[in-house]
Amino acid sequence: MQRPLSPHLQVYSPQLTSVLSILHRLTGLGFTVGLILTCAWLFALSVGPVDYNNFCGWLSQPFVKTIIYMILASIYYHMLNGIRYLVWSLGKGFELSSVYYSGWIVCSLVLVLTVLTVFFI
Repeated sequence: MQRPLSPHLQVYSPQLTSVLSILHRLTGLGFTVGLILTCAWLFALSVGPVDYNNFCGWLSQPFVKTIIYMILASIYYHMLNGIRYLVWSLGKGFELSSVYYSGWIVCSLVLVLTVLTVFFI
């Protein structure tokens, strides 16, 4: 007897709500990377000026700067989407149009805040 298979990822197209939910979890991991980088920076600062200058030189590499900017964007996203989840905890904003609107607002604000922060650093 052939039993029907349940639909999988090949059947469903990604929706904004599921993508933002997964992205919220991934940006939590971005926090961890940022925390490790911050601890390494503090360790270099505590060791001495030579190691601190070497570490700052490493941080100024283009690839590392790109990673730092991605961590910055993940911090902004996680914070803003967390506020969105807090509003949901109050029982507000569950209408589908409101969910999509707040999702696009969060994405737009992340882009604007990241660009402004990078520009003013």
